[in-house]
Amino acid sequence: MQVLVVEDDAKTAEFIRKALREQGMVVHWVRDGHEALGAVFEGAFDAVVLDIMLPGRDGLSVVRQLRARNNHTPVLFLSARGDVGERVEGLEAGGDDYLCKPFALAELLARVRALGRRKGEVSPTVLRLADLTLDTTAHVAQRGGRRIELTSREYRLLEYLMRSAGRVCTRMMILERVWDYHFDPASNLVDVYVRKLRQKLDADFPTKLLHSVRGEGYVLKVGEGMP
Repeated sequence: MQVLVVEDDAKTAEFIRKALREQGMVVHWVRDGHEALGAVFEGAFDAVVLDIMLPGRDGLSVVRQLRARNNHTPVLFLSARGDVGERVEGLEAGGDDYLCKPFALAELLARVRALGRRKGEVSPTVLRLADLTLDTTAHVAQRGGRRIELTSREYRLLEYLMRSAGRVCTRMMILERVWDYHFDPASNLVDVYVRKLRQKLDADFPTKLLHSVRGEGYVLKVGEGMP
């Protein structure tokens, strides 16, 4: 794996770099947000470990700029701010995962490896269900030939549901695959994003595709929802 570490504290950066290198990863280190943007646009990284509080340009701004320019390199945020509101802000900015400082080294390694596996998955580049298509190379969703504008997180959610079309996805499964959470954060995060996505997918079409499965989760399929 090629990993970019963006951390202004040299001691913390060296701690992370040493751990990643011991796992056989190639690590590049920069100290601020401006350097981070340049490095990502110039290189091909499998994952970015990004501190939020940075000189020059903060981590949230870095990720928003990456996503605005259609760069979807997986990003793991690091931050000393760990309440639910701060985590949600980071994920909604376009981050893929969020780890609070101080963190366990084993957890950091596991999360970075998970981001690398996700990027390396071999799969069809265009997913289809009825008149809904998702081009996973261009990151473009269309229904009935009409483009659907999605946030980075909505895109991830739609891609997961389309790859699981016809199968019920529980909230826990969605959290693990779309947010890399291996625990329930005790919030309605999944439900909120599903409602937003359903509005964009189904509101203007007579045939509904995104259905709730009472007591279980959600399923993307053609036809009526399941009881």
